Amino acid sequence: MGKPLRGSCLCGQVGIEVSEPALITMACHCRGCQKLTSSAFSLCASIPTSGFRATGIEPVVGALHGDTRHLYCPHCKTWLYSLPAGIESYVNVHPTLFDTVEWLFPFAEVHTAEKLAWASTPAIHSFTGFPEPETLRQLVKEFQAAASSTNVNPI
Repeated sequence: MGKPLRGSCLCGQVGIEVSEPALITMACHCRGCQKLTSSAFSLCASIPTSGFRATGIEPVVGALHGDTRHLYCPHCKTWLYSLPAGIESYVNVHPTLFDTVEWLFPFAEVHTAEKLAWASTPAIHSFTGFPEPETLRQLVKEFQAAASSTNVNPI
């Protein structure tokens, strides 16, 4: 697959482009993500900020208006990506928006203490909450090694 990896919201008015490999992919089972997606969990790919770009009309902050900002298409209201509070090095993109999704799988699942009993993922790692920073750094290294050896990361 060539750079950049592209995708869009449901109506196509906001595009996303990624030109650097994902740091990690995760499924989040927290109640907030369940409500935001109307599903059992949300999927995200953490992308280095330097390798992410939104195109088309300007996304707007929606849902929770706290320190972490969740960006949406102002027209169709698709949840596009999130900017974690206090972290400027990466963007959490919802990877099912990409035109190519065959590579996608959650490497880790988080907030499994809030997981619906019937929900399951193929994640290799599982955490009842969110991993501590050092554990997360290790997960990123492991994901990157696995992704480069299996062509999981399409960039």
